[in-house]
Amino acid sequence: MRRFGVEEEFLVVEADSLTMVPLGEDIAVQHRRMGPRDISGAGVARGLLDRWAARSQHELEPELHQEQLEVAGPPVLTFGAQLDSIRMGRALADAAARESGARVVALASPVWRQEPHLTHGDRAREIGCDFGLLAAEQLSCGTHVHVEVASRQEGVQVLDRIRPWLHVLLALSANSPFWYGQDSDFASFRYQSWSRWPTAGPSDVLGSVLAYDCRTRALLRAGAATDTGMLYFDARLSDHCPTVEVRIADVCPDARHTAGIAALTRALVATAARQWALGEAPSQASTAQLRAWAWHAARHGLGETLGTPHGGAQLPAPEVVSQLLDLVMPDLIDAGDADDVTQVVADIVDTGSGATAQRAAFAARRELRDVVAAALRLTHGERPPDEPSSLGRLSA
Repeated sequence: MRRFGVEEEFLVVEADSLTMVPLGEDIAVQHRRMGPRDISGAGVARGLLDRWAARSQHELEPELHQEQLEVAGPPVLTFGAQLDSIRMGRALADAAARESGARVVALASPVWRQEPHLTHGDRAREIGCDFGLLAAEQLSCGTHVHVEVASRQEGVQVLDRIRPWLHVLLALSANSPFWYGQDSDFASFRYQSWSRWPTAGPSDVLGSVLAYDCRTRALLRAGAATDTGMLYFDARLSDHCPTVEVRIADVCPDARHTAGIAALTRALVATAARQWALGEAPSQASTAQLRAWAWHAARHGLGETLGTPHGGAQLPAPEVVSQLLDLVMPDLIDAGDADDVTQVVADIVDTGSGATAQRAAFAARRELRDVVAAALRLTHGERPPDEPSSLGRLSA
């Protein structure tokens, strides 16, 4: 089986007001100072705390803005191990955040109308200089799934074959309806905003490592990316480990949803690698068509239709999700993940993604604080306390 790892990006909020605070860099430093006793009572299940040795394999890193934090988990083999890893990573980040009076929350976009702050450091400063307002306001949080590949050549062939299915992962993960104080009318406005980067979105069928590298050099020469870390395609080759990195998903509030989407992604990569080995050609769906499908998935999530690689038509979203499950089911069975992933996907289709949960939290009182509070409880598996009065309302 192919190992797979998850990187999650979180917003950092003040523990009481739940407004964003620029503490991501401080939390990453605090985490490196902590030991097992420092997270006891911080929402960590006893069994996870007993496996504290895994802590050293989680990395907490600042992101482009100080109001966010990335948690990268170790590579694992199963859905169950991935779920444990995700929960542990969230608990570690939250324990470190509490030391500064903050929390980390799985929101893919900024709910409050606040101005974010670029991270300190030469790279963030250079990106800010090169990309202006785009960099200044691009505060959003995704889920990145790394899946092992045997070589860069296999990786490119996988990228060519998974591209027409990635919008389905976006629809399943959609968790960013609010954007700086207003409802965007999108299920994933993060993806819509993210698509402004010149290297973001779907990519062409490339066919070879040479073509992949030529594209990279052309983008860097044109100034479309400051470095290879800014190749923001929906999926890419990792530049620091032998993996395909699928980057299209929003961060999800429910850890189980994240683990299920990650395991589904691993199965999709394994299926694509097998197709290549058997000589099956990739879909020739145009990049323009895939961009339209991704836009539609970001706009509606699972609420309407999705594009299907089987003929290119728009079909009811649950039907397209079922097509993806059917495609990858042999690999899910081989990994022992079929029952868990099928159940997670069914839960999302039946009850909605994080975007649905956010709008439901807002609907009762039309208060933004309720959105963040509900997402925070989902992020860490907490019970809902009595909510204090609001500190913010939706902008007109």
